[in-house]
Amino acid sequence: MPNVDEGIVILQTLVYNNQVIYRIREVIQMINVREYRGHIRNWEALCGELGIDKTLSREEREEQILVKAYETWGYDMASHMHGMFAFALWDEEDQKLFCLRDLFGTKPFYYYETEEGHLLYGTTIRKIMEQPGFVKKLNEEMLQLYLSLTYVAGENTFFRGVKKLMPGRYLIWQDGKLKIERYWMPEFHPDESKSLEDWADEIHSTLQEIMPEVKSDDETAESFLSGGVDSSYVLAMSDVKMTDSCGYEEARFDESGLARQTAEILGRENSRCLITPEEYFEIVPYVMYHMEQPLGDASAIAFAIACRATAEHTKLCYSGEGADEFFGGYNMYRNAERYGENLKTFYVGNTNIMKEDEKKRILKKYDPDVLPIELVERIYEETEGLDPLAKMSDVDIQIWLEGDIYLNVDKMSTAAGLEIRMPLTDRRIFDIASRMPSRYKVNDEQNKVAFRTAAAKVLPEEIAFRKKLGFIVPIRIWMADERYNQDVQAKFHSEMAAQFFDLDEINAIFDDYVGGNSDNWRKVWTIYTFLVWYEEYFVKR
Repeated sequence: MPNVDEGIVILQTLVYNNQVIYRIREVIQMINVREYRGHIRNWEALCGELGIDKTLSREEREEQILVKAYETWGYDMASHMHGMFAFALWDEEDQKLFCLRDLFGTKPFYYYETEEGHLLYGTTIRKIMEQPGFVKKLNEEMLQLYLSLTYVAGENTFFRGVKKLMPGRYLIWQDGKLKIERYWMPEFHPDESKSLEDWADEIHSTLQEIMPEVKSDDETAESFLSGGVDSSYVLAMSDVKMTDSCGYEEARFDESGLARQTAEILGRENSRCLITPEEYFEIVPYVMYHMEQPLGDASAIAFAIACRATAEHTKLCYSGEGADEFFGGYNMYRNAERYGENLKTFYVGNTNIMKEDEKKRILKKYDPDVLPIELVERIYEETEGLDPLAKMSDVDIQIWLEGDIYLNVDKMSTAAGLEIRMPLTDRRIFDIASRMPSRYKVNDEQNKVAFRTAAAKVLPEEIAFRKKLGFIVPIRIWMADERYNQDVQAKFHSEMAAQFFDLDEINAIFDDYVGGNSDNWRKVWTIYTFLVWYEEYFVKR
């Protein structure tokens, strides 16, 4: 029961024949947490500042932080919080719903306006679908965008009317009216006064400040480890004893040996999850169902398997997402200067696998006005005057991270009963990247230059400066094998597929891929994942 000063006290008295039968003393809290998903990193400092008992359970203290922060700072509350979160608060006095999603969109949040004028909301789409007033319809327009990007970018979803609350924004619902405001956006202000070592020192000292916040003393965590610099740096800065990696029987794709070697160098243990093609294809429907939206990122399936394996021996795990987009980690960023002003005509993020003429050929319904580039026009307006690398990074931070990377991390870990925390995805880390000149991010020989230099303070140089590995999956080999592609072939010839695609055209793409054009595997996989997702949500349910 809240204290009197935390709510409205209502006394209800029942009187019969001038006798008081009973009196009810009820406290209605002024601010109620209706929905919350996440982890507040600086909870200890906030408890001290807001007068909250630090000995409360995590659930109790984080709910109190949300309430007290809203009462103290109002709509500006997120500027005082570090972490990963999305939430909804009900303001009883003003009869107002206040929903907020963190800066980078690490946790999802969706909303839907019913025909009756009600607002449905939640951190999962399935929760919205279960509520009265929801009408399930396919937003077929999204298919055009999905075939190019391989993920659901922007605020719309494949369910008509269901929208994402985008990162760095809050939503207000009051008197039947919806208002969305942006409280934060990435900004870049290069500081030319610092040296490479200065930047490396700042990255390292900031991560030293962040790591104790990521986990409480009474929690035990493990850490995903690929052998690349991001996960290795996080591991080296943590007290984690056990690491978790993926491996394959195909030696040319298996990097688990590098992960095991890194773990040994740092004095940690390593658990290897062997991913087989049988398990990989078997789990695809599970992944698309729990993802709630189709996702054509082949690594998502492997990640789901890794999450389930890791959840068998821990409920908390670290992961290294964020550094690539913040500090120039992708090889294509090294071409930024060459792209110049042409960027705004074609660059829509990390993936763009299918051009408009091809989509026009394969789709039954094609709208020439639905173009991926329109998703990022606003971002290019915001970054006018910045160098090409800053523009590319901004697109990927606002579109790719939210739509693919963070969605995958959240949905697959949650489905497995695993909580993942990403120390490098933090406003304080991004603040450094936003001030760092591009020459300290990429050069002719290396990417993530300053970040790698920082990591070298605690890692051997052969690990800190190891070539970017990525999360490689042998899908382009497996899917060409008749032992594993039976469901792909069946769906490509199905009546379900014929609703959306010219079957001759998509099967020509498949045949071309199986015939040796391995570049087509992404197109085949993206079409297939859409069909699996559609079957899960519009055929089976």
